[in-house]
Amino acid sequence: MAGFVDLNIPHLPEKESLQKLVESAAHLGYSTVAINYVIDYEEKKKEVVKPVLPSELFTSLPMVQGKSKPIKILSRLTLVVSDPSHCNILRATSTNIKFYDIFAVFPKNGKLFHVACTTLDVDLVCISVTEKLPFYIKRPSVNVAIDRGIYFELVYVPAIKDSTMRRYTISNALSLMQICRGKNIVLSSAAEKGVCHQDTTSDDRGSSCLLRVVFLVKLPRIHFLGRVYSAVMMVLSSHTGYQWHLILGDVLRV
Repeated sequence: MAGFVDLNIPHLPEKESLQKLVESAAHLGYSTVAINYVIDYEEKKKEVVKPVLPSELFTSLPMVQGKSKPIKILSRLTLVVSDPSHCNILRATSTNIKFYDIFAVFPKNGKLFHVACTTLDVDLVCISVTEKLPFYIKRPSVNVAIDRGIYFELVYVPAIKDSTMRRYTISNALSLMQICRGKNIVLSSAAEKGVCHQDTTSDDRGSSCLLRVVFLVKLPRIHFLGRVYSAVMMVLSSHTGYQWHLILGDVLRV
């Protein structure tokens, strides 16, 4: 199975809006998406809800454009943490934790970034792209994370929506890539609106937007996207039990 993958489709409270987001992704050729449920302790949102099942969202899954298979929908839990105690939920035996396929953490300071890289049992560590990083990314922490099979996520929609966020995205992405040398990086959209090439009001216009960000940070397209896609496949194969295969031609199709 090959094609575009987006590991960050925000969970929307309105069922119809979430359906349209997934349908739009399938129309653009995304073979797999992960619906992202976020727990932000600064917003007092602490309850781990049970993720919606694909069968609850669709009676018949949307077909991936250009493929003869339906889109695959995974569930992801992301914790936005600013205190070590916020990470305890990952160690708890919550009834609903077991229903998630992918686990991510968004550390808000350097201490928690180090903890996420070195001790937490997560798949992804999120890097802020909407503000200047409040801490320095240190090579020892990153090296431990890479050795542990943890990946770093950058979202690209803010970079195509706002010039200020574009500067932060480029700056923070370069800081990360200079340390990890392009290894273990995942690009996701975090698009909250319909994904459509023709719709100028949409958050995500598919792979062309992703390529635009790659060009902005001045990285060779094939070199960087090949590593990104390999990273995504490793996250999926390690934690969902599925078998995935890398076909660069599908990744680089624009």
